[in-house]
Amino acid sequence: MALMLMTSTSPIISVSGLSKTYSTGFSALKSVDLEIRRGEIFALLGPNGAGKTTLISIICGLVRPSTGTVLADGHDIIRDYRAARSTIGLVPQELTTDAFETVWSTVSFSRGLFGRPKNPAFIERILRELSLWDKKDTQIRRLSGGMKRRVLIAKALAHEPRILFLDEPTAGVDVELRQDMWQMVRRLRDNGVTIILTTHYIEEAEEMADRIGVISNGEIILVEEKAELMRKLGKKQLSLQLQQPITALPAALSAFDLSLSPAGDEIVYTYDTQADRTGITTLLQGLSEAGIRFRDLSTSQSSLEDIFVSLVHAGDKERA
Repeated sequence: MALMLMTSTSPIISVSGLSKTYSTGFSALKSVDLEIRRGEIFALLGPNGAGKTTLISIICGLVRPSTGTVLADGHDIIRDYRAARSTIGLVPQELTTDAFETVWSTVSFSRGLFGRPKNPAFIERILRELSLWDKKDTQIRRLSGGMKRRVLIAKALAHEPRILFLDEPTAGVDVELRQDMWQMVRRLRDNGVTIILTTHYIEEAEEMADRIGVISNGEIILVEEKAELMRKLGKKQLSLQLQQPITALPAALSAFDLSLSPAGDEIVYTYDTQADRTGITTLLQGLSEAGIRFRDLSTSQSSLEDIFVSLVHAGDKERA
């Protein structure tokens, strides 16, 4: 009998040809292929209705796919669903049950649901790491929104999964708690847990993710290293504040991607970060020859949000 050895380089989640069509005829997913590496933080971005929740629900065993296969740490989510689900922890957006249970009770119960033996020391460690230890005997309904979010994470980690799905983990929380959550996610990654993050906060993906996937209309349109994505698709802009306003750009500079502010006192040059030459030196020389002087300059780069919006809009245009 051949044994499949799961190495550190093999993907911890492998999705192949995955599609989901509902009885109404609506196709939520269309032949999705995706691999998640072990120990990475993967951010899945997409507009509302793009298929993020459907994809996660299928991987977590909450929705059955129409076609395709999903392996979670080598286990098929359909044929070997018990083993597959034991490797996965899901953190939903809200806690709708257990309002009258204590933090300790609900986290311990979640561990038991997966057939894990009692391990008070492990539960204590989780609660301490999530700053919940002093709340262990408090009923869930008496916790703040931020603390309830931490309880959700504790419940998801109680059975010691190697994969953790975070669905909008910081939606509706304050800035300080969001920073704490980011630090906690990084600690989990450092402990070997693979994190799959869905979020509407683009800066969250920009801050934490190792790789980014973009889904739109049920299709994965891009999977890329975050740094490489920023390098490939990001654009830089050079802003020049002029000493004297001008009414129009010189014709001699028409080869450059320039824009003039309505007041005529600022020129913005947009250039490709991948180009061998940015053209900045030539532009400045051309401005000098045209008698245009500037008093200050600054540069800026496209944010991940700019890139995400451009990708989704480009995909919509192709389908149209």
